[in-house]
Order: sequence, then C-alpha cells, then structure tokens
Amino acid sequence: MTTKRDYYEILGVKKSSSLDEIRKSYRELALRYHPDRVPHEQKKEAEEKFKEISEAYAVLSDSQKRALYDQYGHSGIDQRYAQEDIFKNADFNSVFQGMGDYGLGGGIFDEIFSDLGFDFGGRSGRSRQAGRQRRGRDLEISVSLSLEEAFRGTEMTISVPRYETCSMCSGSGAKPGSKKITCPQCKGAGRSVASNGFFQMVQTCHRCGGEGMIIQTPCPECNGQGREKVTRKIKVKIPQGVDNGSSLRVRGEGEAGTAGRGDLYVIVEVRPNPLYHRDGNDILTEINISLSKAVLGSEVDVPTLSGHVRMKIPAGTQPGKVFRLKSKGMPDVHGAEPGDELVRVNVDIPSRLNSEQRRLIEEFARASGEQAGMESFSEKIKKKFR
Repeated sequence: MTTKRDYYEILGVKKSSSLDEIRKSYRELALRYHPDRVPHEQKKEAEEKFKEISEAYAVLSDSQKRALYDQYGHSGIDQRYAQEDIFKNADFNSVFQGMGDYGLGGGIFDEIFSDLGFDFGGRSGRSRQAGRQRRGRDLEISVSLSLEEAFRGTEMTISVPRYETCSMCSGSGAKPGSKKITCPQCKGAGRSVASNGFFQMVQTCHRCGGEGMIIQTPCPECNGQGREKVTRKIKVKIPQGVDNGSSLRVRGEGEAGTAGRGDLYVIVEVRPNPLYHRDGNDILTEINISLSKAVLGSEVDVPTLSGHVRMKIPAGTQPGKVFRLKSKGMPDVHGAEPGDELVRVNVDIPSRLNSEQRRLIEEFARASGEQAGMESFSEKIKKKFR
C-alpha cells in the first residue's frame, strides 16, 4: 500500500493557509485535472488525481476535520470518518460557482462526484442509486516492534476500531418491523437540481443522502446509520525481516460494505536499538577490545540477533577495522539471502599505567627503535586516539 500524501502537499498550500487560499488552490487544481480537459489516455490518472485533491479539500475546508488532521494526521481522519463522512457538508458549491465559464460539468465530471455525493452540470442525468453496492473502506493502523521482533517475526493481537453492519437492523437503518418511505423532498429521485444562469448544478438530496428513501423509525441501536462502531481483536502475523515503514495487507479486515469488506493495512514501526544500526538487511555494531588483543590477536565474543558468536581478531588489527559476519544480519522479507552483521572494532587505550606496564611499554618502544627524547610509544597512541 502507498502511504497517503499530506493534504496540504496535495493542494500545494501551507499549513497556515487561509480558507480562501485553500479554495483558490483547489479550484485551480480541479480545472487542471478535470478529466474532460485532458487527453483520453490521461483520463484515468486525472480521475484519481481529481478524487485525491477533492478529498484533501473536503478535510481542509472543514474547520473541525482540519483541526483533527493537524493534530493526528490521516489516522485521526480515517479512524473517525468513513469515506462518505469526509465529504459530508463539504462546501463545493462556492468553489465551483461559474464552472460553466470553462465548459465544465456533466459527463465524467458527474461520474466522479457521484461517488462523493455531488453532481455538477446535470447533463449526464446520473444520480446515486438507492442501495448502491459499495465495498467497505480500507483501514490503516500502526504497530511498534523491537528490532529483535522484526528479526524473528512475530504474531500480534491488535485492536482495530471500525464500523460494522448493525446487528439489530442488518444495515437497513430502520427499526426492525418498520419500513423506509419515499423521500418527500426529492420524490425518490435522490437528487435536487439548482439552476445558476447558463448551467445547472445537480446535487445529492440532503434529506435522503441520495437514497431516494428515508427512515421513519430509526433503529435504536445505530440511530438509523445502519452500522455501529466496534473494536475487534485481530491477530496479525509479522514476517521475519520487516523494516520500518513496511505495510502489511490483511484482506477482509477493513470496514463492512454492501459489496464486501475493505482491507486492513498494518504499518510497521521498528524501534531504534541501542546496540545495532540497521542498513537495509545489514546490521552494524561496535565492540571494544584491549590494546594487547589488537596487537597480538585473539578471539572475542560478538553479540548477534541470533546469539553470541566467536570472532577472530587477527594480530595487528587497527582501530576502526570493520569485520563482516556473513548472514548474521536481518532475514530478507522476500526470502532472499539474509544480510550480514558488520562489526567495527574500537581499541581501548589505557589511560593509566602501573609501573610494570610502563616498563614493558618502554622496553617495547626501545625494541622498536624509538630514540631517547622522542615521544614514548604510549604517548603516541594516546595522542592518536584522543
């Protein structure tokens, strides 16, 4: 799944922009991406872009939705509003007054906005039909993992708040035993037509929401909405090797719709680890060894995500040397070869020497051909690594 873009970025406005600035930007973008104004081969892309900018405008033009988005981002909007709720009460009328000057309205324009609850132009004669089949809304939720959990893979039980079909009225919105009646405002058409000079604006009936029918006696459980908010416990398997920002799709665990359930997208956040730094499937760590082990060589214990291993330190190892432990990194989520662990070696230089240690270092210096009056071997090392 592609992560949703920022609404302000979509409209090309700043977070501090006024409502008038947001309206102006939306109007310009709507004209640019209107499907009737682009070549035929670009119509599909233009439709998607048009829907994207319309959703951004529907949120940012509503003070309540905008405040919620500014505080919580997309998660605040998605967890509180269904798709149709996002567009409810959106002030498209003031933005599109005069659109007839550009030869717009009708055709594909009507088709796009019939999905949002609005029709402009009226030439196509389309309106939302009662009982229109809709797939449920997709949901998105974030989970936090440790690096160790990402390495091993795990199974998590997460709480997912979502709308489901009302158990009392089975989604009709009417109290069991009662029936819907024809909407007296639109006479069952599901829309109203307003004339504005040389063009007509067709808008979904606000009384019945485009259904053409209204509920006389609402269901007491869902208050006529036909759905209820519940929180479900869902088990999710996290595969080995997932990285920060990975998106996992759980089919059929989104919200319910008349044409089936949407999907649930689980966004993985892998917490930073104080011991390891991840770079793709490789992991980097550091160890400290003594001066004698660096000079003489040795074997040391190195921590890995699968347990400690013995690593050989060759004689004469220099500070900062990086060793590679093959296949000790992260598993590949697609089943390819795992990454490696890269181990950087730091050499501990003693800050204090006892008399015996000093004597031995000085002997080493003389054996190395250092002359009197020159810096001692230990002083050179100290200076080098300060």
